[in-house]
Amino acid sequence: MQQILQTQLQNKTYQPEESQTLSKVMAEEIKSKLIGLELGRYKYVVNVILGENLGGGARMDARCHWDQESDGSAQAFFSN
Repeated sequence: MQQILQTQLQNKTYQPEESQTLSKVMAEEIKSKLIGLELGRYKYVVNVILGENLGGGARMDARCHWDQESDGSAQAFFSN
């Protein structure tokens, strides 16, 4: 995930009109890489959130009902 974020965002500035399309492209790329790992029968939920860095800071969180024995999550952050 971090590699995809770095590749897609490293030289970009925030453009609100492009952020929806870019976040969809990145989410699909991440999901495609996960599926390519062939880890078994899993459901993947990929959520990409882009926002302008104005120095205030922001973090997102998600709540899900899951089985701690078999479910997991991963996060990646990028700021430039």
